[in-house]
Amino acid sequence: MLTNLHISNIVLIDKLNLEFGRGLNVLTGETGAGKSILLDALALALGARSDAGLIRHGCESAQVIAEFQLPAINPQLSALLEEQGIEFENMVALRRTLSSDGKSKAWVNDVPVSVKTLKTIGDELCEIHGQFENHSLLDPATHIAALDEFGGYDLTPVRNAYAELHASEKKLKELQELLERSAVERDFLEHNVKELIALNPQPGEEEQLAASRAALMDAEKNAAILAEAAANLNQKGQGLDGQVFAVAHILERIKTAPNPYQPQIDRLYEIAEKLGEISAAVAPHDTDTASLENIEARLFAIRASARKHRVAADELPAKLQQMSQQLNAIDNHDAELEKTKKDLAQKKSAFDGFAKKLTAARTAAAASLRDAILAELPDLKLKQADFMVQIDPCAPAALGADTVIFLITTNPGTPFAPLHKIASGGEVARLMLALRVVLTRPSKPDQSPEARSAKGEGRSGVRGTETKTFVFDEVDTGISGATASAVGARLARLAKGGQALVITHSAQVAGYGDTHFLIQKNATSNTTTTSVSKLSGEARTKEVARIISGAKITSESIASAKTLIKN
Repeated sequence: MLTNLHISNIVLIDKLNLEFGRGLNVLTGETGAGKSILLDALALALGARSDAGLIRHGCESAQVIAEFQLPAINPQLSALLEEQGIEFENMVALRRTLSSDGKSKAWVNDVPVSVKTLKTIGDELCEIHGQFENHSLLDPATHIAALDEFGGYDLTPVRNAYAELHASEKKLKELQELLERSAVERDFLEHNVKELIALNPQPGEEEQLAASRAALMDAEKNAAILAEAAANLNQKGQGLDGQVFAVAHILERIKTAPNPYQPQIDRLYEIAEKLGEISAAVAPHDTDTASLENIEARLFAIRASARKHRVAADELPAKLQQMSQQLNAIDNHDAELEKTKKDLAQKKSAFDGFAKKLTAARTAAAASLRDAILAELPDLKLKQADFMVQIDPCAPAALGADTVIFLITTNPGTPFAPLHKIASGGEVARLMLALRVVLTRPSKPDQSPEARSAKGEGRSGVRGTETKTFVFDEVDTGISGATASAVGARLARLAKGGQALVITHSAQVAGYGDTHFLIQKNATSNTTTTSVSKLSGEARTKEVARIISGAKITSESIASAKTLIKN
């Protein structure tokens, strides 16, 4: 519900603060007073296209703030606000500024948003019906949701069935795409599987091979060192130990007794024995060259395979298992394909069953909606008009297998056409009023969805009247008397429990208002401004009388005004 509208520097409006109430808010005033300016300002706050020409002459910028109270839960609106990170409780403030260079900025609850986002949120809060407004119901895309809300039937079975059908279709498509690539992929997988099976890598094998290779390479180096040592010990074909032993034996031949060199001779014998042990120990040994080559060949093969498959060497066994499973899936694609097709057929059959029931429910709701609309049209000076709901089959979707479009003909003998092709602005506004009155009709709390569907009473009425403000302009164009009174009655009915705003030149319509505003233009020698004042009591009676009799208010027009307001 629109509670406040703050306007600054818009055309003839300097500063204006309006407080709106529940029910029907009526705005009246003489032609040219600035009634359309209010609508332009409100539309700007709701995300309409900006126009620097709206800025008041001599000003650099303009601003409009529209504050809405949220007395009821609107899941779609809540989702929009949460998606944008906008905190809210029971109030939403839409703010829009314009600068003289043509730039505009938007905020929702002081959170900067794009104009597109502002419009999306604004469409959930307020709907403007005027001669040139782009009504939401004129868009055929909204008709199926409107009919479904009017019918009140449960869409959950169809939504769930379509979700399962869509998932099955996706699975089949993915499988078919896989099979299209299977010939090439199979050759690739088969080659790699055979290669890895032949290699047969084991977890931890790379580390073991690397350690063995290092040990063998160390042994080869040690053998070369030992050979060099042995060569130095074995000079002139006689080992060094033999040479030392020979020296000791020669020294023993000294004739002096006791031999003065006996300790040294004993030491030489000991050295000769040690040298003999060393010589035997450092004698060259053959290394296992063949084993080293085999180990290196396998180690390098494992590492090359790991690089090829872009995994660690220890992950090669898992890679082999994965590719084997993929190869097996391709080899068994016929069975999998048939299984998937069978599952899809079952899902399609289930969806078709739910969709068929939904189509039948929509057909019944369409007939009830047509009857309800036709009952409204005569009183709205649309007696010659006819309304129908066209339901055509379409491809499966989350909302079933139907397209829905509202058609109208305003003159006998002329073909039905979509709502947006109606030429007369007044007819459009009154038809939108009839549609809104019927579509937002509240249902009785004790009625089941089936009962509401049978009577053409939907669930949308509560949400529509409680969370959305309806604005009507030019709805009384070309009508008067009983027709105008019928329009006023329907506006009051639409606003009951919620809110509607109407700009009117009809006393009959004005008489139904719960709140009455007078729009006036005030001109001085230098400036012209538009002002708005809330009327009550005698002031309201005089304004309704002015609408009846014109500039000169008579006692008769006063009496008629009192009667209209009272009734």
